[in-house]
Order: sequence, then C-alpha cells, then structure tokens
Amino acid sequence: MAEKHEKAVKRFGVRYGRTIKKKLGLIEAQQRKAHQCPYCRYPKVSRKSAGIWHCSKCNATFTSRAYTVTKPAAVKTEQDLEI
Repeated sequence: MAEKHEKAVKRFGVRYGRTIKKKLGLIEAQQRKAHQCPYCRYPKVSRKSAGIWHCSKCNATFTSRAYTVTKPAAVKTEQDLEI
C-alpha cells in the first residue's frame, strides 16, 4: 500500500522522477502536520507563507523555518566536546 506522502505527489504523474517526488512528499507532509505555537503552546498554527506562521488563539505572527515551526537540535562536534 502506498504511503501517505506518496499519495500527495500523484498529481505529477510520471514527470520529475521518483526521488524528487519522494522528497517533495516528505516536505509537504511535514508542512501540513499540526505545529505548536512557541508562545501559548496551542497545537494548531497555520502557515501564511514561507517562514511566516500565525497562531489564531494568541494572535501571534512569527517567523520560523519555511516548512516547520520547530528548529533542529544543535549538532555537537568533537571540538565542542573537548573544551
């Protein structure tokens, strides 16, 4: 059975290739899932445009990443660990 992100990119048909469509499907699935407001913790934040998000509960408009509100964890290198 096809996964959810594969169903979303069927609109492209046979064009663009499997890898590109798979990557796009993963990004779109991440974009459309429910995000949490960083101010009031309300679980439904809507995306207005690339990087601009809006919470309807506390009426906060803020910037974040293009497709998700959460930021990735910092990656520690070996130099950071030696200090």
